[in-house]
Amino acid sequence: MTIKPDLSAQIPAELGAAHFVGIGGSGMSGIARLMLKAGHRVTGSDVRDSDNIAALRALGAEVAIGHAAENLSDDVDTVVVTGALWLDNPEYQLALERGLPVLHRSQALAALIAGQRLVSVAGAHGKTTSTGMVVTGLLALGEDPSFVNGGVIEELGVSSAAGEGELFVVEADESDGSFLLYDTSVALVTNVDPDHLDHYGSLEAFEQAFVDFADRAREFVVISSDDAGATRVAARLAHERVITFGEAQDATVRVHSIGTEGPVSFTVAYQGVDYDAQLRIPGRHNAINAAGAFAVLVGLGLDPAASLAGIARFAGTGRRFELHGTVGGVSVYDDYAHHPTEVAAALSAARTVVGEGRIIAVHQPHLYSRTRLFAKEFAEVLEQYADETVVLDVYGAREDPEPGVTGALVSERFRDASHVAFVSDWQQAADYTASIAREGDFVITLGCGDVYRIVPQLLGSLERERG
Repeated sequence: MTIKPDLSAQIPAELGAAHFVGIGGSGMSGIARLMLKAGHRVTGSDVRDSDNIAALRALGAEVAIGHAAENLSDDVDTVVVTGALWLDNPEYQLALERGLPVLHRSQALAALIAGQRLVSVAGAHGKTTSTGMVVTGLLALGEDPSFVNGGVIEELGVSSAAGEGELFVVEADESDGSFLLYDTSVALVTNVDPDHLDHYGSLEAFEQAFVDFADRAREFVVISSDDAGATRVAARLAHERVITFGEAQDATVRVHSIGTEGPVSFTVAYQGVDYDAQLRIPGRHNAINAAGAFAVLVGLGLDPAASLAGIARFAGTGRRFELHGTVGGVSVYDDYAHHPTEVAAALSAARTVVGEGRIIAVHQPHLYSRTRLFAKEFAEVLEQYADETVVLDVYGAREDPEPGVTGALVSERFRDASHVAFVSDWQQAADYTASIAREGDFVITLGCGDVYRIVPQLLGSLERERG
């Protein structure tokens, strides 16, 4: 069983020396980076080494590989955890024995943000990209925001930074309700597609959390005009200032004339004026994300034309349609998509740039509950948008295994079984993928677990098959 942090717990006035259990993740490493910048002593641990950990060590953090009680030194004042940790984690258990404050990462971030003008980006999909677009646009306009994102912003090379300006931009996590902790000034809701029902218990409770999040915004709310869940949430808002964005005719910021090939082009209509843009990344969904970021910037009073030009500089984030290599004319990408809607968006974006090649999806289902609830929907989008699919086994993350819930739940729901294979062994999956790949094809790993770790195996198998 995993940790269920007490989000109502009192946050210490002074965090002091902080120890991060699971410090290598994008969110945790980003917060640790900010704490180092603020002058805190930072220690931590994780199950494996990574680029994030190397960067933190270079900044002065002390990080151990592997979880053990001795990692928690006697001079630690505060322990920071994620909801993905198991209850028997030795560092967590020792922190409880010592009576140390144990904070969820969102509580630690809330303490760092206190007193700043906060832009919180929430939604079932598109948070990381939208946060990156807002930050990129602000920087292009000469602002100097602090930020914490769920992925590395490509042109900046980091997922977080402490700026000198008054604005602080965060990717706010709705999965466990922690986005309600923040004292938000501007709330951006990308969509309210059903997810995390294992935590909320019902769609009604999930949507109510977004109502609460948006209505608490001190200044204004930006919310999708197109997503069904978002429109239901918008109808229930009591907020005085709501800006909508999307393709709907009545959207405050309306997107139209979206290009369908290569890097996406589009036009934004705002206050009777059309503004044209072309992004550096593909995908119709990214034109919508850009409109949401544009709505935030103009809502803050920034120039519309300059805002859109700044957003257009955005070059993507890590693990979002990220190219890792090309072997024998076969390109291998990785994408964080882990919900049917996200998978459809990622693969449809790939379709705009693959040309005559095929798309081979390597899908790692994430969470037993999500796989059980959405196996049919995953199968439908994979079969519709990919030419071939290889399904791996479930990445359980914070959940205990469920009897009968494996990746086969997805593959068995394909109408045409000749275009899908369930392969639980990663090396066999890599070899099979290489055996069916042809010159011009895109291989795309999909999932928010550790599926990115199969990429070297895929490249190696392609070298042997096509080298």
